[in-house]
Amino acid sequence: MLNHIRWLTIAPQPLSEAIVAYALTRDFYREVEHRAEFEDYCDWYYQTAAANQAELQRMQGDINLFGWFNRRR
Repeated sequence: MLNHIRWLTIAPQPLSEAIVAYALTRDFYREVEHRAEFEDYCDWYYQTAAANQAELQRMQGDINLFGWFNRRR
């Protein structure tokens, strides 16, 4: 008899519509939050890149003092 009990399985219970709706809503809000965070990151990245480009332009216009002291001919 014990050998036959091992093969018995409990049938999976059907999920209620409320649980399915909750899971779907949770996934939707996670996706919205993820996209908002990604958009904020992209905005920060573009602002930082623009600031770095402006700084590079200013640096290229500076006098190269290191080159003056390190000339080898």
